[in-house]
Amino acid sequence: MSTTAAAAPRVSERARKMPASPIRRLMPLADAAKARGVHVYHLNIGQPDIETPACMREKLAKAERVLAYSPSGGTPEYVASLSTYYAKLGFTLGPDQLLATTGGSEALLFALFACTEAGDEAILVEPFYTNYNSFAGLAGVTLRPVKARGEDGFHLPPDAAFEAVLTPRTRVFLLCNPSNPTGTVYTREEVERVGAFCRRHGLFLISDEVYREFVYDGRVATSALSLPDSDDFVIVVDSLSKRYSACGIRLGCLATRNPDVHSAALRMAQGRLSPPGLAQLVALGASEVGPEYVAGVQAEYQKRRDVLFEGLGRIPGVFLAKPEGAFYFVARLPVADTDDFAAWLLSDFSHEGATVMVAPASGFYATPGLGKDEVRIAYVLNVDDLRASVKLLEVALQRYREQRGRGQAQPPV
Repeated sequence: MSTTAAAAPRVSERARKMPASPIRRLMPLADAAKARGVHVYHLNIGQPDIETPACMREKLAKAERVLAYSPSGGTPEYVASLSTYYAKLGFTLGPDQLLATTGGSEALLFALFACTEAGDEAILVEPFYTNYNSFAGLAGVTLRPVKARGEDGFHLPPDAAFEAVLTPRTRVFLLCNPSNPTGTVYTREEVERVGAFCRRHGLFLISDEVYREFVYDGRVATSALSLPDSDDFVIVVDSLSKRYSACGIRLGCLATRNPDVHSAALRMAQGRLSPPGLAQLVALGASEVGPEYVAGVQAEYQKRRDVLFEGLGRIPGVFLAKPEGAFYFVARLPVADTDDFAAWLLSDFSHEGATVMVAPASGFYATPGLGKDEVRIAYVLNVDDLRASVKLLEVALQRYREQRGRGQAQPPV
């Protein structure tokens, strides 16, 4: 019998390529800053501070004594509540067109797995929600990005840009509307243009509409469900996390009128047994939330957006387009490397006992080198905290450039 030791096992290529989250990977530095007594204003993550509606929280008191598995596709009550929600938006969706998922993240994964094979490709606009990188990596899908410009409010480039990255392996167009991270709300014409492109080339359109309610200045978010002749290729990803300030329940849904996609996603759902039952119980309270709740939340976020847009716009060298929706924006800073700047904010900087945490934007791009002078900021703090954050960023930018001796304001390109 051989006594020679076998080579140590190695993790998979998929595991090695999995990127660290630019939203969370600086948390050890933030924790260390807090341990030193520094107050950290978190502008790096989309965790709302608005209270979850009481009518949702109160549902927990009605939990059964045995917390059993729920049906793989969702409880009949939760699925019915989804049908009612979409009916109010003008869309008729039955139980065989809706699927409960563990957050919008699982809905995205199910959609990618249902529509692609390993080695296939997906077109999307960059910058994009950073976790699309992770989902694509898990699915073995290559992202083919098309760059949007901040000077255009990150709206869609011409169709020629999409045609340029189209290959025989392209299977999916992935669109986030309203956009995380840019806050862009695509117009009906833009959404229709994407739909026509998908129809022309036989692609699925995965439309991430998690921030549907958060649109400002009288805008309306156009759902891909409204596209004509689109039943066979549109898949909508949705979530209760941001709509009702309930990120912790990890509950979302997949909506599609394509029976093959729904059937495939349901079989995947059966493989993971069930979505969280307690979360679905909580979600039933959403049917008791009146329109005044959403209107109030929308007005609050618009006020926060205005405070940040006006405040940051006064800082020399900072550029940002006015966000139109969601509660994020991407800003260009007068520094050469925002990864270094974001880490420095937590490890070397404080002013009057406080600092800010931002998300470097390079992780929101697939093209190497892009976003190095940009950050994503989430305006999920109250107005007073946002004003304090603006002051801190102004002081920090001046001090950083003095200490590091690098980084200049970047002209628009």
